[in-house]
Amino acid sequence: MHADPKGVLNGTHFLNGDQACCEGALAGGARFSAGYPITPSTEIVERFSKRIPTIGGVFIQMEDELAASIAIQGAVWAGAKAFTVTSGPGFSLMMEHIGLAAMTEAPCVFVDVQRGGPSTGLPTLPAQGDMMQARFGSHGDYPCIALAPSSPQECFTLMVRAMNLAEEFRTPVFLMMDEVVGHMTERVTIPRAEDIRVTPRKLTTKPPGEFQPYEDTEDLVPPMANAGEGYQFHITGLTHDERGYPSMTPATQAKLINRLRDKITLGLDRITMIEEENTDGADVVVVSYGISMRVAQRAIKLARAEGIDVGSLRLVTVWPFPEARIRALAKSVKALVVPELNMGQVVLEVERCAGGAAEVVPVLHAGGTVHQPEQILEAIRKGAGR
Repeated sequence: MHADPKGVLNGTHFLNGDQACCEGALAGGARFSAGYPITPSTEIVERFSKRIPTIGGVFIQMEDELAASIAIQGAVWAGAKAFTVTSGPGFSLMMEHIGLAAMTEAPCVFVDVQRGGPSTGLPTLPAQGDMMQARFGSHGDYPCIALAPSSPQECFTLMVRAMNLAEEFRTPVFLMMDEVVGHMTERVTIPRAEDIRVTPRKLTTKPPGEFQPYEDTEDLVPPMANAGEGYQFHITGLTHDERGYPSMTPATQAKLINRLRDKITLGLDRITMIEEENTDGADVVVVSYGISMRVAQRAIKLARAEGIDVGSLRLVTVWPFPEARIRALAKSVKALVVPELNMGQVVLEVERCAGGAAEVVPVLHAGGTVHQPEQILEAIRKGAGR
């Protein structure tokens, strides 16, 4: 491997999703990662551990996932861009520190390569059962950004995007992969470093005596300062004021929680990514994400061969959920078909947003493998009234 000085391995490669995710992290500026081995995500940090010493970064294997999820936050406050990787059981262990990252507004990325659960479940087989956990896993009210790649190429591009969104909104971001996407090998094109947009950290321009780590700003995203550079600040998971000092009053809580929510709401146009195909005038639209989208494409082709007018809406950004678009589609179609490798998670959001304006047809699968296209085709027929 011959990377440029910034660590970007530009050119065309055949990589699996895990390897491409690692390259996306490097291209996005990650210079620190802490992790603990867990199938099917381990290959990401295995590759990172070999690549990062050549460009001056650090990888640490921690004693468990809980330790990994706090180590990356220490690195962030010291000035590094950082991420960790895991799968279902480790994701559960990280929830306490995901809440801490949301409360302290520590920009970092959590990669979850989903496998069958609950508990240790199916370590080497796919599922999409962690989607609601990404949104509501830690307690309290906090915003969430989660992206779902459907190919190794997107494991690269969306990992870069995840790193950028974390910096832009000063929040933890989730890359919700699944085992099939993580382990499938396809062609991946990596641009030159100068052609990759990397968002720099928003650092304060104020002198140490005037800096407040949670000061009010127009975009609701306070600038940061790096530990060890003369700034004094207090970081706590308690409800805090602009100085970072505990201030446990209802008024402070309301101001803080609303700002955490509103900074994401104000940026919805910059965060939300969906891909649509043939939705105008369609009778049925298939709403999918991750590997389920790949299978749905075959079902859509078969349905069109039968004369069914069917379109596709792919959720690249799952959280925040594209509520407005789903509401609009529900008013123009007969049915929304939702295939996913769980027993009903994202489909609940589709049903909520559709509000009864269109039939919502779930195509549920407990995991361990992917849908058969015929299962999705049958749901499309049902939605079309065939």
